Amino acid sequence: MYKRVLLKLSGEALKEKSGLQIIDVKNLDKMAKVISSIHEEGVQIAVVIGAGNIWRGKLASAIGIDPKQADYMGMLGTVINAVALSSNLKKHGVDSVVYSAIPAIEGVTVTYEREAANRSLEEGKVVFLSGGTGKPFYTTDTAATLRAIELNIDAILMGKNGVDGVYDKDPTVYDDAKFIKDITFEEMLKSNLQIMDISAIELIKDKNIEIRVFSMENPRNFAKVCAGDPMGTTCKKGE
Repeated sequence: MYKRVLLKLSGEALKEKSGLQIIDVKNLDKMAKVISSIHEEGVQIAVVIGAGNIWRGKLASAIGIDPKQADYMGMLGTVINAVALSSNLKKHGVDSVVYSAIPAIEGVTVTYEREAANRSLEEGKVVFLSGGTGKPFYTTDTAATLRAIELNIDAILMGKNGVDGVYDKDPTVYDDAKFIKDITFEEMLKSNLQIMDISAIELIKDKNIEIRVFSMENPRNFAKVCAGDPMGTTCKKGE
């Protein structure tokens, strides 16, 4: 169903449950297997991963760090997570390259260029898009949608822990929360559903790119969605 996808992953997904380790080996390997399972189907894969396991804005505020500097620290956190996941992929025989929107670290990352990233995807390499947009005050949601547009992505895949799609309100809090199978970007904006940042939805609302939200409890769900399984919620442009 999808030939080229962008995985929007949370840095929290890599964290050890106890919180003692910012990266848990089992969780890292789980995410690598997810990517590998999609790669095996011949799908071209880009990955944007957050840094919530390493750095949070609330901590920056408590310490007294300048917001601009704090955002750059978060961008560096995404580089750390991307390099860790890229390295783990090698164990699964999957080639990848880590692009960064902030100046490259020699031997570790490559400075992001649209043409180069597109070429890597066509070569069958998993492309990690780290460093956000390279500028402060933009979230990973915005970075993901921007890169999806630049690289002609078919769908952004958002696997979730503890929830199987989009609801009209938090299903972990409200028993009467209603599941939403299909929704347009305009409806998302009107309903103020917290699927992605408003700025990210504004970027993508007129593009032919779908956002798929589903449970990642079973790692194979990512590959199933790529193959056409209708599980979860589909967000797309209106008619």
